[in-house]
Amino acid sequence: MISAMRRLAGTWFAKALFILLILSFAVWGIEDMVRNIGRDTSVARVGGEAIEAQEAQEATTRELQRITRALQGNFTPNPTIRRAVAEQAVESLVIDRVARQEAQRMGITVPDETVRAYVFRIPGFRGLDGRFSRDSFNQFLRNNDLTESGFLALLRADLSRQQLSGAVRAGASVPEALAARILAWQLERRTAALVELDFADAPEPEPPTEAQLSRFHENNAARFSTPEFREIAIATLNAERMMASIEVSERDIEDAYAANRDQYGAPERREVFQALVPTEEAARDVARLWREEGTEFPAVETAAREAGGSATPLGSVTRTEMPLPALASAAFALAAGGVSDPVQTPFGWHVLRVGTVQPGETQPLDAVRDRIRSTLAAERAADEAFDRATRVEDTLAGGATVAEAARRHELGFAEARIDAEGRAPDGAEVPLPVPAAARAAALRAIFAAERGAAPRFQEGEWGFMAVEVREVIPPALIPLEEVRQQVTEAFVADARRRFQEERAAALLAALRAGRPMAEAAAEIGTPVEVLGPFGREPGGGNPMPRELLAPVFELPVNGATMVARPRSFAVVQLLSIQPAELGEAAEALGALRREMAQTMAEDLEAQYQAALRARADVRINPRVVQQIAGSE
Repeated sequence: MISAMRRLAGTWFAKALFILLILSFAVWGIEDMVRNIGRDTSVARVGGEAIEAQEAQEATTRELQRITRALQGNFTPNPTIRRAVAEQAVESLVIDRVARQEAQRMGITVPDETVRAYVFRIPGFRGLDGRFSRDSFNQFLRNNDLTESGFLALLRADLSRQQLSGAVRAGASVPEALAARILAWQLERRTAALVELDFADAPEPEPPTEAQLSRFHENNAARFSTPEFREIAIATLNAERMMASIEVSERDIEDAYAANRDQYGAPERREVFQALVPTEEAARDVARLWREEGTEFPAVETAAREAGGSATPLGSVTRTEMPLPALASAAFALAAGGVSDPVQTPFGWHVLRVGTVQPGETQPLDAVRDRIRSTLAAERAADEAFDRATRVEDTLAGGATVAEAARRHELGFAEARIDAEGRAPDGAEVPLPVPAAARAAALRAIFAAERGAAPRFQEGEWGFMAVEVREVIPPALIPLEEVRQQVTEAFVADARRRFQEERAAALLAALRAGRPMAEAAAEIGTPVEVLGPFGREPGGGNPMPRELLAPVFELPVNGATMVARPRSFAVVQLLSIQPAELGEAAEALGALRREMAQTMAEDLEAQYQAALRARADVRINPRVVQQIAGSE
């Protein structure tokens, strides 16, 4: 037997079999390595540089926490929201990499002294004495899972990108002629003649015959039918429900306040104007002109343009919103109305002027203590809700009913016969264990569920909710005898509406045929109201009804139109157009130019980022994005 096995071991078949066995054990031992060959685990690549999933996950988590804080805990992200936040976080990281690579390509650097000075100026890192606090800085790093070197690297990259974006934004300027045209459009006023034909003023129609009433009843079945009702059981869980049981210590509140001090108040804002020219000599000439009494911004614009540069209003900005740290230091060292000495940056020589100054303020801890407690409780409740939701989902998957799962896990629970408006058959509103703001969304989910389907603990605006549809009662036409009064009233109202519609259409036809409004209206016995002059914006004493403003401002002089309103038909004819008097609107023109320049600067920056992204080799891994969105 042994000799036979030895002879077999010497054959090619046996050798091949041994090789296969060895390979199978080898692959078994390095399964993970083999499985991942050829698969990229990064969430994106920009020009060959990887953005790892961990970085994207941290960015997504920070954004979700920021939204939760901003909404004071009234936020429970569903899968769609988490996916959108994850995609936005990845896209932000992509733009960050694209801009960082462009800054490196252009050789833009940020010295250590600049980074250090910028850190010392961040309000959130200051102590009660107004000086830089190492404890606050360290607390910030711990709360955001950052190392000091990692944070400084992020800050350095951000400052280099600011130099890029600052240069792009500095080119945003709005010609006075363009702003004047837009302001003239905004301030244009019009006068119009209006005739309103109220349905209630129509004559009483002939009483309907039985045949007419029956036909109207059948043709408008949706108006005279019972709604669909559903016999349901629902169980809910949300952070708001759990917050009462969450404890937040005083130490937690103090730490959160120290780490986010800049969120509890408003930073100082300054109205800043900038002139950017290529040489120091030209900058000194602009500064000298700007300091002369009575010099207006248009004169500075002209001087900067003649020197080969430009002048731009930067709007009302905080220190951190200034495009470059050097410019921020110069602008925030000036008094209101002051003009800076020339400041050199990689983009040229800048001269700044400060307009109005809005002082900053920071609320004391006692003023925001309850708000911080509520925010922290909401964050912790949201985490606990996710853990409990997993256990509830397991219970439902094991075959438990919604009622059993609610009892076992202390969920909000309700059983009801309900329509899509949330009412019972007797018309009373059915109470549901969901936040009031999420009631409409919960009702939509209830009426989207299938009868007999296994309940699942779904996440949505309501938090988590499981729906069990026990029975569906379809709509049914109510017999005419039971709704005769309602059908008769609806028939009469419809007849009155049709009567006024015909009169309005005849009046409009007469106006378009060239007849005067007063004459045509007199023939049908209705008064004419002349309104105006009025502007485009509704409210504020504007006499023209809101829904008629847009149609009126599309009409030529003597043009007419007809508009259906909730309780009437309106026929309106434009009588005259009053152009704006821009000579008395210098302040409004200046404000509009600044607003347009700010918008244009944002558009330029967005287009610049899009161009950089299009030029870069960007590849996003949707599978990893989905994993990030689904992780907790």
